[in-house]
Amino acid sequence: MDKPQIIAHVQKSLNYTLFDSKWVPCSAKFVVLGNYPRGTGALQVYEVSHGDATLVHESEKSKGLKCGTFGASSLHQRYLATGDMDGRMQIWNLDAVDLPVYSVNAHKEIINSIDGVGGLGIGEGAPEIVTGSRDGSVKVWDPRQKNDPVATMEPGEGEAKRDCWSVAFGHAYNQHDRCVCAGYDNGDIKMFDLRNMTLRWETNVKNGVCCVEFDRKDINMNKLVAATLESKFHVFDLRTQHPQKGFASLTEKYLSFKPSHEGQ
Repeated sequence: MDKPQIIAHVQKSLNYTLFDSKWVPCSAKFVVLGNYPRGTGALQVYEVSHGDATLVHESEKSKGLKCGTFGASSLHQRYLATGDMDGRMQIWNLDAVDLPVYSVNAHKEIINSIDGVGGLGIGEGAPEIVTGSRDGSVKVWDPRQKNDPVATMEPGEGEAKRDCWSVAFGHAYNQHDRCVCAGYDNGDIKMFDLRNMTLRWETNVKNGVCCVEFDRKDINMNKLVAATLESKFHVFDLRTQHPQKGFASLTEKYLSFKPSHEGQ
């Protein structure tokens, strides 16, 4: 028992490809998003009860669903924002998922990643959603504003468009400051300052960036973690920055965890 263990509590077999899952805030429920073999989207809500995960309700969408977040919703509403294979960003009321409460053609290609801030009592300022896409752009959306993003970060004319794999909000510790970090398929990591609309910092970790995340969204930025292909993760100390070398960082390779069953 001296080594970390992952114990399987509940297992379910699904007839579609699962891309994302999120706990529904302040509940014993979680939502699963994915893609059926015929190209349609899967949205299922499960509830954990009596040692099992029971399907509460499900809905099939016209396009596969790639990612989701509750980060921009209030605890009362608990609306889910999703990005799909066709580049649409939609917001769903999980009690009535037939039609979205918000929908926008956000990108020209698949939305790989989505994050939210300003909801769930986490982060100061307005509720916002950020999306990252294969079309190379990162866009910030205000759910109260239809059709147009409040900010767009994309390559300039003539520059190569890299596939954006991951996005995350951070530095939302007051009403004015907020940052977005994006990771790309070529190893680029870029941090955008939304207050000044500038590129605050960038680096390259030499491998596709699968995930980026701040340690907390609602504090003056402290740590940033980036996970990459080949089982590596990079931890950046955002309070220690060299003028030429950038943020102090540590790189490690993932340990190999073998899932075990209780009692074995």
